[in-house]
Amino acid sequence: MPETSGTPETRDVADRRNTEPPPANAVDRFFRISDRGSTFGREVRGGFATFFTMAYILVLNPIILGSAKDKFGEQLDPAQLVTATALVAAVMTVIMGIGGNLPLALAAGLGLNAVVAFQIAPLMSWDDAMGLIVLEGLLICVLVVTGLREAVMHAIPQPLKQAISVGIGLFIAFIGFVDAGFVTRTPDAANTTVPVQLGGSGTLAGWPVLVFCLGVLLTVGLLARKVKGAILISIVTMTVVAIAVDGLADVKSWGLTTPKVPDDIVASPDFGLLGGFSLFGAFGQAGAVTVVLLVFTLVLSDFFDTMGTVVGISAEAGLLDEEGRVPNLGRVLLIDGAAAVAGGAASASSSTSYIESAAGVGEGARTGFANLVTGGLFALALFLTPLLTIVPLQAAAPALVAVGFLMMTQVKNIDWDKYEIAIPAFLTIAVMPFTYSITNGIGAGFVAHVLIKTVLGRAKEVHWLLWGASALFLVYFAIDPIEQILGVK
Repeated sequence: MPETSGTPETRDVADRRNTEPPPANAVDRFFRISDRGSTFGREVRGGFATFFTMAYILVLNPIILGSAKDKFGEQLDPAQLVTATALVAAVMTVIMGIGGNLPLALAAGLGLNAVVAFQIAPLMSWDDAMGLIVLEGLLICVLVVTGLREAVMHAIPQPLKQAISVGIGLFIAFIGFVDAGFVTRTPDAANTTVPVQLGGSGTLAGWPVLVFCLGVLLTVGLLARKVKGAILISIVTMTVVAIAVDGLADVKSWGLTTPKVPDDIVASPDFGLLGGFSLFGAFGQAGAVTVVLLVFTLVLSDFFDTMGTVVGISAEAGLLDEEGRVPNLGRVLLIDGAAAVAGGAASASSSTSYIESAAGVGEGARTGFANLVTGGLFALALFLTPLLTIVPLQAAAPALVAVGFLMMTQVKNIDWDKYEIAIPAFLTIAVMPFTYSITNGIGAGFVAHVLIKTVLGRAKEVHWLLWGASALFLVYFAIDPIEQILGVK
């Protein structure tokens, strides 16, 4: 395309191409560093920035997955989860850099790991749950290879996609409040109309809750100041505060993790979770209909989050062409699908592209060379497990609240004046946290969308994939009476 066309970002890149010297070596030529108006220095700085803005996942993923129990009461080991999370992030980020040549890092997806921990694991064993993640990743790869991604993209209305993201954000924030003890279940919930309460007895009490509250204030303050690495800075700072509090005060319980300085900071990585998955075991534990809906939920969340992230990062880096297309999109989506497979196979939950990669782009990263830096730092984290497993829930939970806010911001893009859009979006958003289920929220939104379109005499506007999905969700919601009618119960 002409150098004077395109967005300001693409014109800026084009201008720099005219002033930058020609590629100096094979690495420069392979990653097109000079061609994209970047330098090795910018790529390295971008790689560091991306790592430090998303390194919180090394703390949050083990906490989210490690705090949940499967159907048989088993829990995953936090130290092994740190290893699995860091390993998959390191390997897949490097592969994305080399294969996709985009400054797009990957790691265990927030929201997706919540689905695994609180929606899937209680229905089956951890091996079966991780097997579903592998199936999800394989299905995404098939969608990419066959070209069906366009059909799926057009099937789901944009407002519903945005509502799903908002609902997951509220769900994640709610999990943060509950994990920190800021919100608890009312002891006599069966005999009262109030199911939850503030703190443990209607008031906030105890040092751990204070650490959480201070962490929330610190995190939102840093975000408001647009400080790079705000979430990670908050986690580290409040962990230090928690260690000091635990040493000075008589704290009865921090929950799963007590903040104490470990005897050793460096340790050999524990790869015990790798390969711990059962590809089809879930069908025997939860039933075919439930499994299909769960896999559908995972695919929907992962697939559309990735599309939005890839387009957003590419646009910010000035890499979209004049038709708004992402370079190497097929390979990028295929690698993202492979990351989901790798995450399930390593028991680290589904891995996906991170919007935090925008921090690296902001530092000047324009190519996959930045991923080599980010991936190398994740590999280094493999040996820092003792340091990463001293973070208490109260220090990490503010990050969940912050991520919930960031996901919630998409609510502004929904047209609330049009009821045919607003009602399905509202149900999607509300049902997720209120039923503690992402699947339920998506199902409510889909069914409402199909119903309202039909009532308005516009059923033909509904894509056939949505009709099929809504039918599955109706069966899902009515599974108990259906089983009774069929004599299964």
